[in-house]
Amino acid sequence: MAMIDMLCAVSPLDGRYGSKVDELREVFSEYGLVKRRVAVECAWLAALCAHPGLPECPALTADEASALAQIADGFTVADAQRVKDIEKTTNHDVKAVEYFIKEKIAGTPLAARGEFVHFGCTSEDINNMSHALMLRDGLKALRAAQDQVTEKIVEMAHAFASVPMLAHTHGQPASPTTLGKELAVVAARLRRQQEEIDRIVLPAKMNGAVGNFNAHLSAYPDVDWEALARGVIEGFGLRQNRLTIQIEPHDGMAELFDALQRWNTVLLDFDRDVWTYVSFGYFKQKTVKGEIGSSTMPHKVNPIDFENSEGNLGLSNAVFGFLARKLPVSRMQRDLTDSTVLRNMGVAFGYALVAAKSTLKGLGKLELNEARLAEDLDHNWEVLAEPIQTVMRKVGMDHPYERLKELTRGRRVTPEIMKEFVEGLDLPADDKARLLALTPATYIGKAVELAGLV
Repeated sequence: MAMIDMLCAVSPLDGRYGSKVDELREVFSEYGLVKRRVAVECAWLAALCAHPGLPECPALTADEASALAQIADGFTVADAQRVKDIEKTTNHDVKAVEYFIKEKIAGTPLAARGEFVHFGCTSEDINNMSHALMLRDGLKALRAAQDQVTEKIVEMAHAFASVPMLAHTHGQPASPTTLGKELAVVAARLRRQQEEIDRIVLPAKMNGAVGNFNAHLSAYPDVDWEALARGVIEGFGLRQNRLTIQIEPHDGMAELFDALQRWNTVLLDFDRDVWTYVSFGYFKQKTVKGEIGSSTMPHKVNPIDFENSEGNLGLSNAVFGFLARKLPVSRMQRDLTDSTVLRNMGVAFGYALVAAKSTLKGLGKLELNEARLAEDLDHNWEVLAEPIQTVMRKVGMDHPYERLKELTRGRRVTPEIMKEFVEGLDLPADDKARLLALTPATYIGKAVELAGLV
């Protein structure tokens, strides 16, 4: 894309962030949609030719099959432009695809089968398949980026498995954990949502104007049209929905978009936590020569990648959420509101992809500041009130919680104060020794082991 085009783009996905979504252009562009429509039409024609119950549509020779496949496999931007030129006359985008294929086979041995292009189909037979294929291919790009983010977090979880860190619940100092364990929680959450995304096999239909194979059976009543359609659908890696209206009702799409929203939400939660850890000083950020953090404060190195990710995840989820709520709703057997909405699938994918790449970039700039982590722990000895009162409970001492509350609540407690308190308790020797040896940095439970679960 020329720079002037990028500067004049209405959407930042085609402008400022254009280079970050290149892998989605072939999928979610108008070219990508038309290309997949042509692929579906050609696959349907090939299936019709292969069926013995349609004598008027004879089997393809090897050369004819190759020529038909090449129309789809060799589809170019120039071909897409030709389809759009035809559409200027038809004012119907799918009919333009049908005429394009007929034009391509004119004057070839395939021409005798011209009227079997789009045979029995309604436009939505082609569209729903094409949209499903766009989602299938768009997911490959997005899932690759998601995997990169998750595996980077796993790598960090393992590297920092034993680095103690003061936890914060309600924004207040809480029982210590390790940085690696907290990262492992995020990785596990992301992986769970990735599994949900991968589980979804999109449904599709090729059953005519209102889903009953009316036209098909009027021409060939003895053909098992459901089986024929199933072969084409499953050949694209989709699953057949046998009960539909004119459109495939989009419930599968909604399920996918909801799953993608959940993955985005987990990453957004992570972005905010990392932003906070940076503000605490737990992480430093590598400086990049020439970069400026503030136009007026020269010292600043801002966590811009995590902020960028958070904003784009919000945009992605806004679109995914709208798609998931709107698409399953259709007036009677069909209305056209889904058509214009579906053209925005790539917008949701685009913002999600930009966000994932931004988070990954931000993670690559982080440097652990163990001294700051240790300092925070050492300034919060009151977190040991939990293990002390728990051991006191175990041995049956009176009012353990209340006594520790009186000692620690709302004040800074020094190591000396905590040790003096423990020394004064009538505890079994092994319990007392274990508590006296405890520090905020060693009070981490199974955190190290848990960090290794991802």
